[in-house]
Amino acid sequence: MKKVVSLLLVLCMVFVIASCAQSENKSGKETIVKDMIGREVTVVPGSYKKVVCIGAGALRMYSYIGDVNILCGVEDIDNTSLSERPKMFDSVARPYVLAFGEKFKTLASCGVGGPNAQTAEAEKILSCNPDIVISEYEDVDKENALQQQLGVPVITLKSGSNGVFADEFKQSMNLLGQIFDKESKAKTLVDFINKETTDLQNRTKDIPEDQKPSVYICGLGNWGTTNHLMTAEVFKPFEIANIKNVVSGLGIKGIGAIEEEKFVSLSDKIDIMFIDTAAVKNIKPLYTQDNTMFDTCKAWNDGNVYIQIAYNAYYTNYELALANAWYVAKVVYPDKFQDIDITQKLNEITKAFLGKELAQEIFACPGSFGGYKNIDTETFFK
Repeated sequence: MKKVVSLLLVLCMVFVIASCAQSENKSGKETIVKDMIGREVTVVPGSYKKVVCIGAGALRMYSYIGDVNILCGVEDIDNTSLSERPKMFDSVARPYVLAFGEKFKTLASCGVGGPNAQTAEAEKILSCNPDIVISEYEDVDKENALQQQLGVPVITLKSGSNGVFADEFKQSMNLLGQIFDKESKAKTLVDFINKETTDLQNRTKDIPEDQKPSVYICGLGNWGTTNHLMTAEVFKPFEIANIKNVVSGLGIKGIGAIEEEKFVSLSDKIDIMFIDTAAVKNIKPLYTQDNTMFDTCKAWNDGNVYIQIAYNAYYTNYELALANAWYVAKVVYPDKFQDIDITQKLNEITKAFLGKELAQEIFACPGSFGGYKNIDTETFFK
């Protein structure tokens, strides 16, 4: 009888301990977070061991903060070992793939990915058996439906129209830090971005308006459609570095194309021209058809045409967008940036974002055309 009573007491103690542990888990670990599209999602910070990232930019942003070793699936576009997959960005620098591509090759498919994949592939995601999903699909109803179907938290990120400089991007970093118990890492990255932004602003804030050259940036926008007419009236790197934008006041909303006639009319006012390398493949055949297309452009005739590394490759390369801002500022205001070596700066930035110095790998990508440089307008597009 005593043995039975003792056994019952032990069982009761085990039950009480288990109940307390469960109660502690619910009260001390479960947290309701609001994702970047306003959805409230219950998570257990620091508990996740199997992660899947879906949609343009999701894996990139996760790679800045999260542990790639706990990924359990990857979209085909980011697994370069596959022969059948979207390959439109293979020639372009995607630093997160350069940094962690070998790991991505070992992972199961959670979907095709790429610009043509506009919906999540629930069955493929389920086959990876994740315990959380990081998403860049920004439709509230679809995200709620996907979360219900998968039975695990689906957290949506967002970067905002100003990319790496936007509050939304920094909030996404902090959200990832909270969910994956990497808050210190997220804070360090956000502090780094803020420091870099402040440094750029401070170096250029006192330049008189009459000493600012007029600058044109082109090649922005979607990888497949951009060319020399695609530009932005509100271009955050120009704003931060106090650079005079030649298309200011034209009423361009976001990134958009100006008419050929408008480009020609502005051409004699363009002191410096930057071409994002995403546009080279589209400008080249146009130039082959008509090699007089830049004849009225002052920057072209003066030899002041430069390339910046493609900021957009399966959504924005945020670390390259920051590096590009340093590069354009150094070109426009060389006296203010004599101490800056752009290769060293790029290495510093990729180290802060991805833990690796990647400048040489980035420059070596065919779509980088050797990296930041002043191009020879006589031969570059031939």
